[in-house]
Amino acid sequence: MTGMSRRAALAIGATAAVGAGLMGLDLALRQFGRAPRLMDGIVWQVHGGLLDPRGDWNELGARSLLVQWLVADGTAFVPLPGLGLPLIADAPNWTRIAREPWAQAIIAGLAGRFSEPKARADVLALGALSARIARHSLPFTPAGFYFPVEADPTWTGVGQMAAALADIPRPLWVSAYDNSNVGAKAFADWVEGWLPQDVGLFFQDGVGVHTRSPEAARAYAQVLSRRLGRERFKLIAEAFRPAGGDLLRAATAAELLPQLRAYDGFEVFVFDGPHYVDRLLVEKLLAG
Repeated sequence: MTGMSRRAALAIGATAAVGAGLMGLDLALRQFGRAPRLMDGIVWQVHGGLLDPRGDWNELGARSLLVQWLVADGTAFVPLPGLGLPLIADAPNWTRIAREPWAQAIIAGLAGRFSEPKARADVLALGALSARIARHSLPFTPAGFYFPVEADPTWTGVGQMAAALADIPRPLWVSAYDNSNVGAKAFADWVEGWLPQDVGLFFQDGVGVHTRSPEAARAYAQVLSRRLGRERFKLIAEAFRPAGGDLLRAATAAELLPQLRAYDGFEVFVFDGPHYVDRLLVEKLLAG
């Protein structure tokens, strides 16, 4: 996500031998960690229709998982006794997920809402609930936390973020995007105006909705990582494309591969692995 000539048995045998050799080389390279790395992690946007994520994203380099939220619209996706939140039926098997090679480090998204406007309107209450969730016993050990209220330069209330984040344990991350295309420098100025200095940023590249090209997204990443420092910056590569109306589809390998290659040198998480990057697409990306 090929045919070959079968005119002669000899040709088939030769091709098979070469193919087997290449597959063996590829396996050896992966075993020794020298296969090309296209991503560092994946994002999982948890909802009732996708509670059992499975994939081979580790073959592309993924070792980290960003869970978008553990609570959305008042429903919990992990047991949180004492917080008064109902647990979704057939909750994710967090023990199994934490053993996956692509989830060796889990960044736990905290309390959010499915609607962005409602999340922004409730940012302070979500911050307070997030602080309680982060201090609660969880079925895995988080490598950090993520506050799932996304920001962009059109949000006039972004100044509330510092107060919302104040009581949440660190390490802590938030995400932001720029669909207005204000430019890398102006966007970095805006981020520095509200982001606490001990909080990191996931920057959504905007390529999935054709807001910018991968090359332009890399330019944003360069400016932001210089301003914030490499340790406070991660890049989210959008693995979807418009499918007409409000619908989205998975990016093809021909679309996604140049996007990921453009971000070489940055820590890249793909949105969203379980929804858009299936086994067939992984194989096509590995084939180059």
